[in-house]
Amino acid sequence: MTTIAIIGDYKAANHSHVATSDAIDHCSAALGLDIEHPWIATEELAQPDSTKRLTEFSGLWIAPGSPYKSVIGAMSAIRTAREQRIPLLGTCGGFQHIILEYARDVLGFADAEHEETEPQASQLFISRLTCSLVGRTMNITLQPDSLVARSYGRTQIQEQYHCNFGVNPKYVDILRSSALQIVGSDDEGVVRAVELTSHPFFVGTLFIPQLTSTRSARHPLVTAFVKACSHTGAA
Repeated sequence: MTTIAIIGDYKAANHSHVATSDAIDHCSAALGLDIEHPWIATEELAQPDSTKRLTEFSGLWIAPGSPYKSVIGAMSAIRTAREQRIPLLGTCGGFQHIILEYARDVLGFADAEHEETEPQASQLFISRLTCSLVGRTMNITLQPDSLVARSYGRTQIQEQYHCNFGVNPKYVDILRSSALQIVGSDDEGVVRAVELTSHPFFVGTLFIPQLTSTRSARHPLVTAFVKACSHTGAA
């Protein structure tokens, strides 16, 4: 059985949340897979040893919806996926917290913060965008040799956003020199997607691919993620 835990604070009125569950259903139906995908609230993962349950899942999806009720819970899930090599996809707020977790736990910036929740912090790896991306669809260029580009089958894509925060330009060069590779950028070269090259599937996108997934046209990146999870589940 393939199981995907969706990490986030679910709200039925949040279109991105509904689209996340639906996108998994689209892909599982097309691939002939039986996939369970329960939501797990971030506060549940903030308790001692609570993340141990995540190792029982075939994959983790860090959903949109920042600020999360528990930043610690969300980042604990990301760290578990990274260290245990569990397939992970993080979109919008999930992307932002992938950056934070990596900055804190791998790059050594213990005080790395998000401007939305800690606006006065000195190490704002995630900062407010100069121009809001809420409701916008933009062009993105993917690195040709990346897992993300292979998932799409092309290097030029268009995707939708619903965010006001992204990677602080001050820290882009630090990210470029790390294993968490920048694999997607907009027309101005701003970071829009990252992946961990040493991991089976560890991808973050500031855009929200699930918004354009339909039953008749499932999203290629979500499909690639679900396939990766199914291989883990089969193992």
